[in-house]
Amino acid sequence: MQKGSFNNAYSSAFSVDVEDGLSLAMRDYFLKPMQQTKRVEGNTLELIELLDKKSIKATFFTLGMVAEDYPNLIKEIVKHGHELAVHGFNHYRFFRMTPEQALEELSKAKDILEQISGVQVYGHRAPAFSISKNTPWAFDVIKEAGFTYDSSIMPISSEYHGWNNFPKEIVNLETSNGPLIEFPISLLNIFGRDLPVSGGSYLRLLPYWFLKRAFSKINKNQHNMVYVHPYELDREDYPDYYFEELNKKDFKTRLKLKTNFINRKKSINKIAKLLENFDYKTVIEIIEDQKDMKKISLKDLN
Repeated sequence: MQKGSFNNAYSSAFSVDVEDGLSLAMRDYFLKPMQQTKRVEGNTLELIELLDKKSIKATFFTLGMVAEDYPNLIKEIVKHGHELAVHGFNHYRFFRMTPEQALEELSKAKDILEQISGVQVYGHRAPAFSISKNTPWAFDVIKEAGFTYDSSIMPISSEYHGWNNFPKEIVNLETSNGPLIEFPISLLNIFGRDLPVSGGSYLRLLPYWFLKRAFSKINKNQHNMVYVHPYELDREDYPDYYFEELNKKDFKTRLKLKTNFINRKKSINKIAKLLENFDYKTVIEIIEDQKDMKKISLKDLN
């Protein structure tokens, strides 16, 4: 943990969703499956180097297929003292799986990460935060797969993810397979609307001065869950075949995917500044420090 310049009541968790943005876009948006690229390895190693410079330990939610193709990357994550956690195996979203398929997906990912790293894996995060009111069975599956905690819930309303009446703080959730701790994604209320400003496109697009104030405000009341993807640091141009497929899509899809490239060149410096100004721990460290967590059941959320 590094001591930041703000005197906040709560620390933050810095998390990385380790996935290859190029190959996933080709598969999920263009229906063109391809091998993962070495971009995921290079960009993740750049994040590890930055975290080393700031003396900060993070949690790396990693796809099983990344571990399968790049086992040395998994060893590097653990070698540098970071927490290893699961992000699924193939980056399949929960609303596109049955409970049986999800259990196989999670168990397979957990097994390969533990085999390669030699350490126990405690945490899980769903691809694209895809657990919602429509997939409440996911918590039972996550616990059955052997996880201590999950960090998949955005307490907002959204088409494919989000659970708008889910608690915003860390809670102890009762599942049919025993207790599971949920560390939801942090929100900031802006003009009456809750927004997940601590990661993804918000972190990349919003100016540093705004994020600095936002993080400080969140940390006054709760732990802040910061999340990034390695591809958000990727400054190398995407290949022509990507843009050939992109140009075939409708305007809405083209606009959505093109915005993913905005501010990528500025991301690494912005992240570096945010690492300097706040206190960070791994997710499991924050959870182990919790006392008197609120206990809830799925019935409480209906």
